[in-house]
Amino acid sequence: MKISVITPSFNHGEFIEDTIRSVANQDHDDIEHIVVDGGSTDSTLATLKKYPRVRWVSEQDSGQGNAINKGFAMATGDVLAWLNADDYYEENVFGRIIAYFKDHPDCMFLYGDLTFVDKLGRPLNKYTGEKITYDSLIANPDIVRQPSSFWRREVMERLGGIDESFHLVMDLDFFLRVGKRYPLHYLEGNLSYYRHYGETKSTALARRQVGEIYRVYRSHGIILTGPIVRSLLAKYIRTFRLTKVFVSIVRRLKGSRRAEHR
Repeated sequence: MKISVITPSFNHGEFIEDTIRSVANQDHDDIEHIVVDGGSTDSTLATLKKYPRVRWVSEQDSGQGNAINKGFAMATGDVLAWLNADDYYEENVFGRIIAYFKDHPDCMFLYGDLTFVDKLGRPLNKYTGEKITYDSLIANPDIVRQPSSFWRREVMERLGGIDESFHLVMDLDFFLRVGKRYPLHYLEGNLSYYRHYGETKSTALARRQVGEIYRVYRSHGIILTGPIVRSLLAKYIRTFRLTKVFVSIVRRLKGSRRAEHR
């Protein structure tokens, strides 16, 4: 069975080599890695040219969802996945993933554990063991484990690709469509690493994410009950508090530096 991994990319030259190597060094031979770049102006293209086995295109697109759909249209694999250009896979997991699909012909969608890391790859926290269902996705959209998810190509042939109207939570929309139709199978163990840093933790981004999650729910006809609303508010408030603390620390440091130079 062939695995096709799609990587949307734009100016992630700092990280994309880690991403490429994590795919290339897997314990499975039949791998297709497609990078769809949005016209990067940093070192991304120079890195891509170092890896002749990576299929890639660099051209303007209309956003991440558009890039992902372009990649899936190019893919020829039996099993599909997408991995962003600043994330990377655990070592030697593709063999287990393919074995699971072969041993479970009824499995259409498979996910595993996910480790959050900082910009330097140092572990922050981990999503592990929790069973994901359609209902649990609605109750807590944060449990989406996009980098640690794999599915048969028939899933996209039946359900369609990524909804390009979403720019931050297109994975939630896709997972809900899948979860409504198919059981989500769990493979024990960490499968990928998700970088959590900089703009991914900003208040403005959290506000936009909450707005998009609301639109996803509306598009699926999901009624916003009290627990769901509280979950969304908690997500925004948590990010807002962390950002306030960070800004406060930076201001104090700047103030102390000014005092030192007086």
